[in-house]
Amino acid sequence: MVRLHASAVSIGGKAVLLRGPSGIGKSDLALRLIDEGAELVADDYVELTVTEGHILLQAPKNIQGKMEMRGIGLIDRPFAKNVPLKLVCDLVVTGSMDRFPEKESHLHMEGITVPLFQLEGQLASAPAKIRMLLTLLSEESPSK
Repeated sequence: MVRLHASAVSIGGKAVLLRGPSGIGKSDLALRLIDEGAELVADDYVELTVTEGHILLQAPKNIQGKMEMRGIGLIDRPFAKNVPLKLVCDLVVTGSMDRFPEKESHLHMEGITVPLFQLEGQLASAPAKIRMLLTLLSEESPSK
């Protein structure tokens, strides 16, 4: 098991891991995705476990169902456990990324590879980009 400083949501049973430095907007983007129908997996810290060829995500027990809303505090939310990781998004400062990445990136863990993309999480289009990426990835590998 690996514990990361990150947030994660489940969209249609597929986990999206949101990584980046403190204050970049991981919780904010997770909240926007949840507002559009995603389910909380973890906020602030995420546990990754490899089982049967999948990387499964869940929150540490002491923060399960807890989410930070900056300026409001901690709130309780329904949450999902042991959701298979399908997409990793590294959040970056708006205006800092290239329009066309030069190469594909992936997260590798115990022989498992998951697509990794940089994303400007503060943009209004960020939730739509995540949903589109999940759709495109599903179309590329329908058996997964």
